Amino acid sequence: MSKKKKKDGKGRVSYTGKLEITRGGMGFVIVEGLEKDVLIKRDNMGNALNGDEVRVEIPEFGRKFGSRPEGVITEVIKRKQNEFSGRVEVKEHFAFMLPDNEKMPVDIYIPLHLLNGARHGDHVMAKIVEWTGKAKNPVGEVIAILTNEAANEIAMKGILVENGFPLHFPDEVLEEAARYPEGVDSKEAKKRRDMRGTLTITIDPVDAKDFDDAISFKPLKNGMYEVGVHIADVSHYIEPGSELDKEAYMRATSVYLPDRVAPMLPERLSNELCSLRPNEDKYTFSAIFEIDKKGKIKDYWLGKTVIRSVRRFTYEEVQEMIEGADGDHKDVIMVLNEMAQTLRGQRFKKGAINFSSQEVRFKLDDTGKPIGIVVKESKEAHQLIEEFMLLANRTVAEYVSDITFKDKPVPFPYRVHDVPDESKLAIFSTFAARFGYKFDMNSPQSIAKSFNEMLQMVQGKPEQHVLESLGIRTMAKAVYTTENIGHYGLGFADYCHFTSPIRRYPDVLVHRVLEQCLNDEIKPIKQLEQQCRHCSEQERRAMEAERAGNKYKQVEFMQDYIGEEFEAVISGVASFGFWAETVEHKCEGMVSLVDLKDVDDFELLEGEYALVGRYTGIRFAVGAKVTVQVMSANLEKRQIDYHLTGTPEQRGSKKAAAKKRQDSNNPKQTAPRKTKTKTQRKK
Repeated sequence: MSKKKKKDGKGRVSYTGKLEITRGGMGFVIVEGLEKDVLIKRDNMGNALNGDEVRVEIPEFGRKFGSRPEGVITEVIKRKQNEFSGRVEVKEHFAFMLPDNEKMPVDIYIPLHLLNGARHGDHVMAKIVEWTGKAKNPVGEVIAILTNEAANEIAMKGILVENGFPLHFPDEVLEEAARYPEGVDSKEAKKRRDMRGTLTITIDPVDAKDFDDAISFKPLKNGMYEVGVHIADVSHYIEPGSELDKEAYMRATSVYLPDRVAPMLPERLSNELCSLRPNEDKYTFSAIFEIDKKGKIKDYWLGKTVIRSVRRFTYEEVQEMIEGADGDHKDVIMVLNEMAQTLRGQRFKKGAINFSSQEVRFKLDDTGKPIGIVVKESKEAHQLIEEFMLLANRTVAEYVSDITFKDKPVPFPYRVHDVPDESKLAIFSTFAARFGYKFDMNSPQSIAKSFNEMLQMVQGKPEQHVLESLGIRTMAKAVYTTENIGHYGLGFADYCHFTSPIRRYPDVLVHRVLEQCLNDEIKPIKQLEQQCRHCSEQERRAMEAERAGNKYKQVEFMQDYIGEEFEAVISGVASFGFWAETVEHKCEGMVSLVDLKDVDDFELLEGEYALVGRYTGIRFAVGAKVTVQVMSANLEKRQIDYHLTGTPEQRGSKKAAAKKRQDSNNPKQTAPRKTKTKTQRKK
């Protein structure tokens, strides 16, 4: 939460918030709890940059009732971005780097001794090393020369740094990671539950390198089964306050771009020491369940373990076995799958919402250029892992939520998801009703039930894509917080992230608190809520980077299809046009209203998710099918422009639109037509 300070005696108050700078150079500080953003003129930004967390001071005269407040930035609390790409200009005694990012308002001053081999005109990556006082320009150092790298390589690196994710780990972090020895220490192993004699496997994507979860399986004499969910024990290596810990917290998440991963942890940990690779002893933190085939849990155990995976499966291998093929440990896979499908069914009966969104994967050549696009499908093999991970996450959260410290709940980083916003839901339910789907809005439970009924009934129908995508948009965003309000989308009263500590920092925090609870040595983590907010913000930035990376590859892919036509579905509308996504490749581009001027004059009806023609009544609504031609694919802007080649109805209506325009401007013709219409209505 942002904090409002007391007046300083001069009639001024200050807030903390996030600075957003427009293309025109004007700034706005978004302050939680304030009705309007705080306006910041260029001269009042100091050395704050786009995305920074700042302290803004508002004079008494700047707080006019009903108008936008105007303020002055007095402090940069946290930088969003410290590295920038751009071109170097070298002078006789100094150099400057001109940033690629248009929201970086100033050039970076580079002393000659910090050019590190860069020459005039080179494309480089530079890091700000100093920016104090009233200096107009920051001082920077060249950390990488990009001139000879491919354009898509430069773009992907640029996307990472634009969103605040550094390209390299500091030397001290790499040195710390390198100190840890290979293998498992025998003394440490004796402190843990030894699971090395139990059948243990991993199931991951075919190109995965960091295996942070494994499943063990053992039949029990009582007819039940012991199923273990084993998670890489990252917290064993990362000590609180260490250089590794500081870096992991700063990043807070790994970032997955189409052609690379920017890991949260150095590869020494993420791909080697912590990765649950086959035929290697590994430290893990585990949730072990006594469970029957129908998913009924009799008992569970939480604690530290040591495991040895005997087989690495891909999702494709497991799916083939589920569909009938033979393979290693097929009998185990089939029992696990039966359990997972039962757990999945139970979740939906208890109120979880069965949303599914389509994701794409790019086929890349050796240079990183996309040569194909594949739509990812969530099959039973994926659901097998998903359900056991959800079970472990929920069980850990339920266990910790029952523990108190000094008569209060133990501070813990829950993963929560609020109920939908009423106004968004009202608009969506009205829209869904047009397709015959009714929503019971009486309670959160009835809303979830209505969603599931709609999602089931809509399968295979033309409106499926639009209702699924718009339904997801009505949902609140899941976040990390110490305030446990439950997870609405999953239907869980208690939930956390426990199962991916290699790529998510909140999971590391969960492991630390859980270990304290199990050992009855609770020492609440300081400023945990602030850490949760930071992790939520970093997650949002990672998603923005991933979207930008996907968009770049879409544009790069479509450059080979300029002039070609594709079937598409309208995916979004705005006052200036609509977005359309090709059915074949899932590539989204814009059809501008300028492109539609010979069809009609259109206005945006937000409540109907549609652009509607003023004269013809033609509708371009989200979910409608259109045909588009690729006009341009601009990599610099990461933008695809489409031309509407239309549908038969739209093509046949252009003359009618022109005639109606002409008639509307002719009073002699307009009056009789209106009279006739009214007469018809009376009849």
